[in-house]
Amino acid sequence: MRLIRCFALVVCAACLAACGPQRKSVFPPSLTVQQMQVLPSGMWRLTVRIQNNSYGGMDFSSIEGSLQVANDMPVRLHAAFDRDIPSFAGDVIAVDVLPTATMGSALAAVAAKGSAGSLAYAIRGTIHAQPDLADHPDNKNPQDFPFQHSDFLSPVPGIANTFR
Repeated sequence: MRLIRCFALVVCAACLAACGPQRKSVFPPSLTVQQMQVLPSGMWRLTVRIQNNSYGGMDFSSIEGSLQVANDMPVRLHAAFDRDIPSFAGDVIAVDVLPTATMGSALAAVAAKGSAGSLAYAIRGTIHAQPDLADHPDNKNPQDFPFQHSDFLSPVPGIANTFR
């Protein structure tokens, strides 16, 4: 009888331990260039989409990296911002970039082809984030997540100086 009581006590303790709060996993976000506009000053305004791939909200604060277009030398990609992105959601930020002369020539050649043209690009670097304290009360440490993405930009029909 005593053995049954001890066994029941152990089973109850194990069940109560399993009732604790669920731990939400943190995964690296993904970044893509959603749109690029050539400004009158010659700078490029990138609309960068940040996709939160974590099971809880994340507070994103800055990116540091590079943009490379058509195998040319990469240019600096940097922005400081404050975005609280819920789990499995995305948001966009605007980042201005000063292109090289070669990058501008490559973009002009693609624009001349119309919607049939495309320009290869790659972004890589680090995004700084902190798990949202409401979703991750036990994880208060800021984290740096590496990102890397390659794709193509094509002119948007009917909208001058805009590429997607």
